[in-house]
Amino acid sequence: MTEFERNLSRLSNEEGRLALRSMGRGIEREALRILPQGLLARDPHPQALGSALTNKWVTTDFSESLLELITGVNTCVDGLLEELGDIHRFVSHHIGDQLLWPQSMPCFIDHQEDVPIAQYGHSHVGRMKTLYREGLKRRYGAKMQSIAGVHFNFSLPKSLWKALYGDQSQETISTGYFHLIRNFRHQAWILPYLFGASPTLCSSFLDGREVGLEFDTLSSGLLVLPWATSLRMSDLGYTNSEQTNLRIRYNSVQEYVSDLKRAITLPSERFAELGLEEGGQRVQLNTNILQIENELYSPIRPKRTAHSGETPSDALDRAGVEYIEVRTLDVNPFAPHGVSRDQVLLLDLFLLDCLLLPSPCWTDECQQQTQRNFDTVVARGRQPGLALEYGCGDSKPLSQWLGESFERWRQIARVIDGDQGSDYQDALTLWQGCIEDPEQTLSGRILAEQRAQANPVMALAKAHRQHWLGGQSQRLPEQRLQQEAEDSIERQQALEANQVGSFEEYLDHYFKGSEQ
Repeated sequence: MTEFERNLSRLSNEEGRLALRSMGRGIEREALRILPQGLLARDPHPQALGSALTNKWVTTDFSESLLELITGVNTCVDGLLEELGDIHRFVSHHIGDQLLWPQSMPCFIDHQEDVPIAQYGHSHVGRMKTLYREGLKRRYGAKMQSIAGVHFNFSLPKSLWKALYGDQSQETISTGYFHLIRNFRHQAWILPYLFGASPTLCSSFLDGREVGLEFDTLSSGLLVLPWATSLRMSDLGYTNSEQTNLRIRYNSVQEYVSDLKRAITLPSERFAELGLEEGGQRVQLNTNILQIENELYSPIRPKRTAHSGETPSDALDRAGVEYIEVRTLDVNPFAPHGVSRDQVLLLDLFLLDCLLLPSPCWTDECQQQTQRNFDTVVARGRQPGLALEYGCGDSKPLSQWLGESFERWRQIARVIDGDQGSDYQDALTLWQGCIEDPEQTLSGRILAEQRAQANPVMALAKAHRQHWLGGQSQRLPEQRLQQEAEDSIERQQALEANQVGSFEEYLDHYFKGSEQ
């Protein structure tokens, strides 16, 4: 019996099944607001949506134009999507005739200055958030920061850790999550292969830059890498070459926190050349490789809910891992939510598989190999006969590797489904064809649409808008979302009215705390 089979057998009794049905999930979906003509909406964040600083359901990411819709933690997949749907419905009713761009790579944006940086008011924390984004703009460009994605938050109940390891201490839980993370990194290419949905980009995104890639041009003018799955996750997208040699380890909370705290103190000659101030005003938080820990571009993060003023690493150091955040998901252009129900079910199976498989320690060699595989799949994952690096000096056809994963996932699905139905097994069947036929993946499907039609993404945006303008709330009543919007404005005003000390003193205190 393999380690995977032994671990799965520990969850195959009634206690284990109940634990598996109590998994926690949350979704953060980003989307650009666009005008009916398909251009970027450049107006401020709508006041009807509340304060982007303090509203727990609706905020902004990099730009005033880039919405972020956030659910709470749900143990029911349908409840999760109902909550996300209600937030979409509320937003759609309060942005006038604007639409949500249903793809990760941005719509046509003429100039970098056309992207308005998110504003969070005059409190110290609000000013810090805006200044951080000003730094991102100068470091990477506003267009790159306008890329949208879906983040999937995942947690396991204490009863599952008890069933799996016979112990539910925080040390065991944190160790288990890092076990999962290491296997996630090893197999992370699976997600852009199946769910990557950005094989094309608007030529305006490149600003005339030579990027060393051989694009084809569609009749619509879109640029396409023929076998690409996720340009969002490629070197063109949301990555940072300055971070290549940071060497963040994923073997324990202690190692991870130590490496992250070291990383935020490392200076960058390139970013120092941008200057810290301009005209007497700060233009970035500092000139280090990372301004703050959130600038670390990682496909997965261990997380702990932080106290006010607490850095992510301090929160982890204080209380261990609470959940993990998956950051490799493109927006699904075919799903009004930006992600579909069957995708959520497959994510459950994928992450449980990462937990149940044996997980070797994380080394530099592991990091380099997994990154090469990931880069290969985002750039040419649908290429026929593609093989990936596997083990020490070996290779394995992508289809074979994915087929083996699906077989394990099916074993997990049978345990979760039990005699309660076949949801997980049905989701696997729905995606099974992608193993041998890459054109059934999301990237294959959207590219086929873009080859056949002039502007299918805009048509999808309009269809999704109509979907949300109809129907009724299912989980979050309109009045509750409206009240949160109003209350969030009052919370921001209270923050601004009760500031203590100067902004420079606030930053000094924040960074002194993060270095301890």
